[in-house]
This record gives sequence, structure tokens and C-alpha cells, in this order.
Amino acid sequence: MFVIIGLAVVFGSIIAGFVMEGGKIPALIQIAELVIIGGAAFGSVLVANPMSAVMATFKAVLGLLKPNPYNKTNYMELLRMLYDMFMMARREGLVTLDQHVEKPHDSKFFANYPFFFGNHHALSFLADTMKVIITGSVADHNLAEMMDVDLEVSHEEMNRSVTIISKVGDAMPGFGIVAAVLGVVITMGAIGGPPEQIGHKVGAALVGTFLGILMAYGIFAPLAAALEGQIKAEGQYMGCIKNALLSFARGDAPLTAVEFARRNIEPSARPSFAEMEQTLKNVGGGASGEAQAKAA
Repeated sequence: MFVIIGLAVVFGSIIAGFVMEGGKIPALIQIAELVIIGGAAFGSVLVANPMSAVMATFKAVLGLLKPNPYNKTNYMELLRMLYDMFMMARREGLVTLDQHVEKPHDSKFFANYPFFFGNHHALSFLADTMKVIITGSVADHNLAEMMDVDLEVSHEEMNRSVTIISKVGDAMPGFGIVAAVLGVVITMGAIGGPPEQIGHKVGAALVGTFLGILMAYGIFAPLAAALEGQIKAEGQYMGCIKNALLSFARGDAPLTAVEFARRNIEPSARPSFAEMEQTLKNVGGGASGEAQAKAA
């Protein structure tokens, strides 16, 4: 939502200022310039990246139209899920979790936590790590390193979209100059004709430069920054899972393990310890028990 509002403010303020200075909006509508700049930018993306990365970038940009999903409510759901899972392991043994982590997408236990269950990366990360913990064959420091490697690879993959958007933004002024130079070439061919025709062609050429700069700093740079923020938010969510699993693997109590996860949440979305404890106590006797009963 804020992406749309921000872009509307950018374009609205520029057009309003242009009109206030006596400019005419039709003078800015140069379809040929857009074809040159947009086509060159899209072509450069296709040359430099595989189609899977291009499609992932489009998907990531469209995802910016939705509000940030990593809010207090969904973090609280994650803390409940972790607590319920650790309590199940403590009461019934680690072997009980094996049926859920072997096929996590079919698990009735994980299905009780919709947001977490819908995050396939988080679900797979937790399930794969729990498989290692259940085997008991990896030391704590090796487990931490293993999770760090997983998160680092995932982070690099998500950052590919940011890199693509950033590089296109860096190239936009250059493509704008290309469009302007082509416009000047056309203008040179019209020398000797009516002055108003020459003026129109010069104006069209300058619009190419204007569009290249505007798209670089008014569209692509903000989109890249927004994607970085989205990736950071997902990284914190994954960090919660990592810290909780490390604490659990060391033998800490379920509440202590969940507290490690809570501390990884940024303050604006972090529930207080009292809120978390109260929620877990309430759920522990009700919904938590129901979730475990359904999972059995």
C-alpha cells in the first residue's frame, strides 16, 4: 500500500510542479521514448539473469503491494508453535516429532499455525533442522554453523532480486541518454523544417533523459530499498527459529528457548515477556493441547 502511495506522491508532485510552471502534460507523453528505455532495460535484465530470477523479481516487486506480514500477531503465532513443539518433545519424547518433520507439509500439527505453515522456507528450515536434532549426531556449534549456511544461501537468493532492481536503476539514466541522443539524431534530420517541428523533436529527446533519471531515482532505487527491508524482516523471522532451535538443542526449557526467539524480534513487533508468557499459559491448557491432540 505504501509503495503505491509513495509512487503516487513522486509522480504527483513532479507533474503538479511541471503544470504550475506552465508545462503541458501531453508534452511528457512520449511513447517512443518509453519503448526505447523500457525495452532496453528489460532486455538487459534478460541478458544478465536466468528467467527464474527474472520471474522471482517480478513476484518480489508485486509482494511489496501487500503489508509487511511479519507483525506482532504472526510472531506470536510462531512463538506459540515453537513452545507447543518443544513441550510435545519434552512430554512425549523427541521421537514424537519425527512424524511431523519427515513430511512437514502434511503435518496436522504445523497446519494449526497458518502463517508459519504457509511460509515454505521457514517450514522446511525448521523441519530439516529438527531432523538433525532428533538424530543427536551434531554438536551445538556444528548445528549453528549448519543453520547459518542455510540462511546465508537463502539470503543470497532473495538478494538477487534487489541486485537486479538496483542494477536496472543504475542503468536507467544511461538508457535515458540513449533515447535523448536518438531524438537529437532525428532532430538533425529535421533541420530546415518548420521551427515548431524542430522544437517538438528536441522536447521529445529531452523527455527521454527526464524519464531515465526519474525512473532511476523515483522508482527503481526506492523499490530496491523496499525489497531490502522485506528481506531483512524475513531474516529476523528465520532468526527467531534458529535461536529457539539452538536453545532447545542445548537442553534449555521450552519457555527459555522461546524467549531466545522473542529477543530476536525487532522492538516494534516484539511482544513483551509478560504478553508472551500469558499467551503461552493460556494456550498451553487449551488451544495448545487441542493442536497436539489433532496432530497425534
